[in-house]
Amino acid sequence: MKYVSKKREFWQSAKYNTATFLQYYNRLVELSIAMFEWKNVPPSVDTRFLELTLFAKGQAVFLVDEVMGPLALQVATGGRLSVYNIPMSRRAIASNGYNNPLTEDNSVLIFNNMLHTPSMLDVQMFALRLSNLDRIIDVNADAQKTPVLIRADERQRLTLLNLYKQYDGNEPFIFADKALNTDGLTVLKTDAPYIADKIYTLKTQIWNEALTYLGISNINVQKKERLITDEVTRNQGGTIASRYSRLESRREACKKINDMFGLNMWCDYREEYQSIDGADDTINGEPDSDGEGGEVK
Repeated sequence: MKYVSKKREFWQSAKYNTATFLQYYNRLVELSIAMFEWKNVPPSVDTRFLELTLFAKGQAVFLVDEVMGPLALQVATGGRLSVYNIPMSRRAIASNGYNNPLTEDNSVLIFNNMLHTPSMLDVQMFALRLSNLDRIIDVNADAQKTPVLIRADERQRLTLLNLYKQYDGNEPFIFADKALNTDGLTVLKTDAPYIADKIYTLKTQIWNEALTYLGISNINVQKKERLITDEVTRNQGGTIASRYSRLESRREACKKINDMFGLNMWCDYREEYQSIDGADDTINGEPDSDGEGGEVK
């Protein structure tokens, strides 16, 4: 029975670990595929599917099917390479069995970034690190219950159990009969240090690192005082730089698609809005040590 109990606890813990990982992974995938705004796209092209394909596979192919019209699908590449190492032979494929052999003359490859790699690995690693820290926080918070080990005579088990129920129920006073034998009573408290706040700070930093990788604005510094606008602008440098590779790859594909098929497609990052207090030129937050916004103290 003890083995079954331990096994059950193991699977329950594994279940929570997996659920926490999937929670972060799905959130980051959703953010990743929602960052780009495709404009003037033919109705037959599903931009959500296109972004999911670029995220997971690193590349997709744009073509005009004789029946369905313009499509952006998964692609299998092979054969000879161009002088720039771009596959000249490619095949559009779909889960329903659609299969269309193509060439560089009737299709355009769309790449996720300048390395032609997917974003899935990076997001998986961020989700793994975030979920691991989340589970550490859960365990540390649970440890604050301060479990107590009580050693006593077997004949006192029921009495002590009732006393502990009063303790666990936050009774202000616990009354014991004078017949209670405390001579053979040993109490061992298994206290655990509270570090959940420090782990949460680390988790926030890694979350902001993930947002920076995706090109999403965030405040990636921890500071009690308010940040001046110049500080925010400098800290956004990594965020803006992270956009270049993925955005430029999509725009390059748009140019080739427009030239080949006479379209007017384009791709932008979605607009963002940031609340800046114009009176003291700071991002809303805690006041400086002198009670005013402005320079860092």
